[in-house]
Amino acid sequence: MEYQQLMQRVAVLGAAGKMGSGIAALLSQELVRLKLQYRLEHLRLTLIDTNEAAFPGLLAYLADQARRAAEKQIVTLRGFYSDRADLVDNGEIIEQYIADLLSLVRVDTDLRVVAPATMVFEAIVENLEVKLKVFKQLAESCAKETYFFTNTSSIPIGLISQRTDLVGRVIGYHFYNPPIVQKLLELIVPETTRKELVGLAVELAAHLRKTVVRSADVAGFIGNGHFTRDGLYGLNLAERLVADRGLTLPEAVVAVNRVTQDFLLRPMGIFQLLDYVGIEVYQSILAIIAEHGEQPHLRSPLCDRMLAAGIRGGQHQDGSQKDGFLGYEKGRPARVYDLESGTYRTIDEALLGKVDGLLGPLPSSALTWKALSRDGHAGERLAAYFGKLEALDTLGASLARDYLKNSKVIAETLVQLGVTPTVDDVSAVLKLGFFHLYGVADFA
Repeated sequence: MEYQQLMQRVAVLGAAGKMGSGIAALLSQELVRLKLQYRLEHLRLTLIDTNEAAFPGLLAYLADQARRAAEKQIVTLRGFYSDRADLVDNGEIIEQYIADLLSLVRVDTDLRVVAPATMVFEAIVENLEVKLKVFKQLAESCAKETYFFTNTSSIPIGLISQRTDLVGRVIGYHFYNPPIVQKLLELIVPETTRKELVGLAVELAAHLRKTVVRSADVAGFIGNGHFTRDGLYGLNLAERLVADRGLTLPEAVVAVNRVTQDFLLRPMGIFQLLDYVGIEVYQSILAIIAEHGEQPHLRSPLCDRMLAAGIRGGQHQDGSQKDGFLGYEKGRPARVYDLESGTYRTIDEALLGKVDGLLGPLPSSALTWKALSRDGHAGERLAAYFGKLEALDTLGASLARDYLKNSKVIAETLVQLGVTPTVDDVSAVLKLGFFHLYGVADFA
């Protein structure tokens, strides 16, 4: 079956969630392109979610993203609407484009309406039993030719397909958050996957302008395979600083976050990243990898303590961070949680002074991730920076060097586990999906 035929009836499950809504926006724009470019009829995008109250916001989000997309391709749209003499100015064309896009969309809470779909994208909660229940229902109601794309970030695809009688028809299609912006798409292909599905997945990714990195069907895949272990290293490092350097845990958290952001020139420190993902979500991913990847040592007692205290992190509906290990003001860490007192402590000059006094100066205070991410000569500047880091005899520089080496070790471990054939794929995922400026082997 050709691409255009397979794209005629598409469904997204969990469409009102952060990932599902982004996937829905991407697919709605691809479907309306097919409608306008090839004059296709009977296209349908069915969006399913249990939260009916979220549908108005979802549709508004689709319209907003459609408007942004239209503004960037107005010349192309003029070609699509060249037979519409009534559409004169750009504003009229954009409004018609949005109307055409929304006309393809149907929202519903009833999973049964997905039955006619030719392609189903799943972006529901990262829980194996919940996913299995949904996929079993779909296996019974959908046609034998329907293909399924799961956005799971950690659960083995073969496990899902084997336990739902969908062998060969399920593929891992892991978008990164937010899907509308992120260029990376992790493609997980079990050995039994139909060739037509693999070809369809690759072709769709190209139309969505995503860069595909393939991962073996091993729990956690490449992205979370590295992130979970990188996070554990940071969590354990904070506890070592408490034991070996006499820091309080809040001070150690701030210190490790500073090393992993400012010394390593990453967009976020590791504790802010843990908060962004969500402490509960992180522990859930660890548990999946520990069980299905046969890595029982992957567990964080410190995260367990945070969850027991009711601190979960994560994101608000608008994408802003919830408080976790760190508390935030306007997206920036302003407080740090103290497990002993059960309260947040302000990250004030006294705390920062103690941490900076322990870590020592940065190799170059003028360099930041934000500045380098926009710098056409970033490679040269990074090489000079990490050359200085190598020469510095301070605790901060030493911890940063060890962190770099451990990141490379993690990548090599993923190769040994068969997750990916080369560390270059790990570097690609970290640069595209986590916005790192350099690869795991560049300066380790």
